[in-house]
Amino acid sequence: MKILFLGDVMGRAGRKAIAERLPKMREAWKLDFVVVNGENATGGMGLTGAHAQGFFDAGADVVTLGDHAFDQRDMLTAIEKDPRIIRPLNYAKTAPGVGARLFTARNGKKVFVAQALGQVFMKRPFDDPFSALDSALKSAPLGQLADAVIVDFHAEVTSEKMAMGHWLDGRASLVVGTHTHVPTADARILSGGTACLTDAGMCGDYNSVIGMEPLEPMRRFLTGMSKGRFTPANGEATLSGVYIETEAGGKATRIEPVRIGGLLSQQGPAPL
Repeated sequence: MKILFLGDVMGRAGRKAIAERLPKMREAWKLDFVVVNGENATGGMGLTGAHAQGFFDAGADVVTLGDHAFDQRDMLTAIEKDPRIIRPLNYAKTAPGVGARLFTARNGKKVFVAQALGQVFMKRPFDDPFSALDSALKSAPLGQLADAVIVDFHAEVTSEKMAMGHWLDGRASLVVGTHTHVPTADARILSGGTACLTDAGMCGDYNSVIGMEPLEPMRRFLTGMSKGRFTPANGEATLSGVYIETEAGGKATRIEPVRIGGLLSQQGPAPL
């Protein structure tokens, strides 16, 4: 299978880049399945159902969320109406929606998508993500019920993300980190056949501070005080993510970072 995962979509710039580029990527790369992390797509904080639908219209099969899952109240109902939206497994037990689900790709293959939140340096003490994902993946074993397994690990710390990759090695096709908005250069395939990338980066304007206009973040670093709201930067966005290919049993055979447009444009698996 040919699978594309795109990192945290940041504000209007990220949404615009998805709308303009993803349909072409889907066709040119002959993608079987696309996952988009959309948790910062609406004003930099959360996601509305309408903006999620925009990603589906552009070619996404699944949209994942994160620690800002329900910053937009609209998502409390949108996630119940649309099963293609996934929130973290280890979010509050009373939260609407689910954190893992089996989907059918356009080629008829079964793809299991799961998401969890890290614990280290996060604002709230979420439940253990390792046991949550371990339990979820047992419900859809790779190479048996699932032809591919994709895990979005939304976490702050690189070591925790790397540990998750090793914990799930051989049980997932892809374990990819999100949340920090900065793409890492460690794309690799582990010994058990799991493709890993510590952070996919963001789909947003990199002439910024992790997607926000620099003035207010700099003011807070310099003075320790806030004067205004964070505002998403709206220059040309870079689409950041990862592309993988898998064999019949769901193990990864290829992994490539994706950086298209904007300041970080570098490469992809095929020219557009």
